[in-house]
Amino acid sequence: MPASLNPALSPLLIGLFKGVLYREDNASAWQTLLEQQTGVRDYIQLLGLDLMLDEAEGYAYLQQSQQADDTQTAALPRLIPRRQLSYPVSLLLALLRKRLAEFDASSGDARLILSREQLVEMLRLFLPDGSNEVRLIDRIDSHITKVVELGFLRKLRGQQDALYEVQRILKAFVDAQWLNEFDQRLAEYAAQFTAEDAP
Repeated sequence: MPASLNPALSPLLIGLFKGVLYREDNASAWQTLLEQQTGVRDYIQLLGLDLMLDEAEGYAYLQQSQQADDTQTAALPRLIPRRQLSYPVSLLLALLRKRLAEFDASSGDARLILSREQLVEMLRLFLPDGSNEVRLIDRIDSHITKVVELGFLRKLRGQQDALYEVQRILKAFVDAQWLNEFDQRLAEYAAQFTAEDAP
């Protein structure tokens, strides 16, 4: 098996099992992945996983295989769990994806950087006003923290004010079709949120 013959694959595979590999964070691992792509794919296929690699955007991650017709894959337990996201976190991801699409269309820059205040204002527009402003901001901060934990935002270090970079991997999870249905989804979210708040 190719994976067992190449010792360079072990740290690379362990890194991929831990999370997303970004070209800018680990150039040597990225180069190894490009060179050993076939071996990586062969190895993870045995575990019912697929390698999702975007060379243009510079990221790679593992995903549960979508081959439902493969009975061996279907019988395997899930290695990568699905996460149920709350309404505000889902909404923030959609808003970030829309902002990233607008940024890509209007800017030649590669990195979308947003301040904490911008993130708060983006989300605040869609949340009901409460009597306690501080509590609302704290809740929004917790949603931002969750999006950072999920890997879709990265907090920039060494900045006096809180700045966040929108990670391009967001495009893989919130795709163009989903974005085209954004307004409809917002209406569904608003209806759900209103129903939850009803006495």
